[in-house]
Amino acid sequence: MNNVALRMDNVSRCYVTGAEELAVLIDVNLEIKHGELVALTAPSGAGKSTLLHVAGLLEHPNSGEVTINGQPCSKLPDRKRTRIRRNDVGFVYQFHHLQPEFSAIENVMLPQMIAGVSKRSANKKAAELLERVGLMGRANHRPGKLSGGEQQRVAIARAIANKPNLLLADEPTGNLDPSTADDVFDMLTSLVREQGLGALIATHNMNLADRMDRVLSLENGRIIQKK
Repeated sequence: MNNVALRMDNVSRCYVTGAEELAVLIDVNLEIKHGELVALTAPSGAGKSTLLHVAGLLEHPNSGEVTINGQPCSKLPDRKRTRIRRNDVGFVYQFHHLQPEFSAIENVMLPQMIAGVSKRSANKKAAELLERVGLMGRANHRPGKLSGGEQQRVAIARAIANKPNLLLADEPTGNLDPSTADDVFDMLTSLVREQGLGALIATHNMNLADRMDRVLSLENGRIIQKK
């Protein structure tokens, strides 16, 4: 297996508004290895979410190359990019984005079934993941009946259900109180280590950032190594 989950080479991303061009990412270079947790820090509006969207193939860079698990992706057609995003990338956001009409276990089953896994196999894997994150007893509860920490645990289980190579998280503990944030982060760390994912986690929480393997900062569109 390729040891590098994510590589970005000279990636730039800009937006045109009227007669002006706003450069959000400028010649970004970074590498995330399997089993590695890397923090991405920056003030609000500095481009963290844009970087995660480009890394996760939700947006195209204006220039440069994004490589996921050894596969260059920037010039691939949309269908192939969608397949890589579905199979190789897991996303966790500040808000859980669980489907409110489905139970916890059904939410974890959904991405597997979209990928072609049978309902029976998806249910078995979802139950295993919910057990792993300490929520099997809440498997049949809908998101509205779960606490904020429980919702994020389900969202993390959903993100790794298809055994991705790369996990991208945008402020995954931002809506949680400090104690719950610590618990969710510890669980996330354990899963990344166990499953050998590469993880890039955007956060404002410097206490959590300092507990990761490396800390990167996005400053004026460029990546700066902090730790």
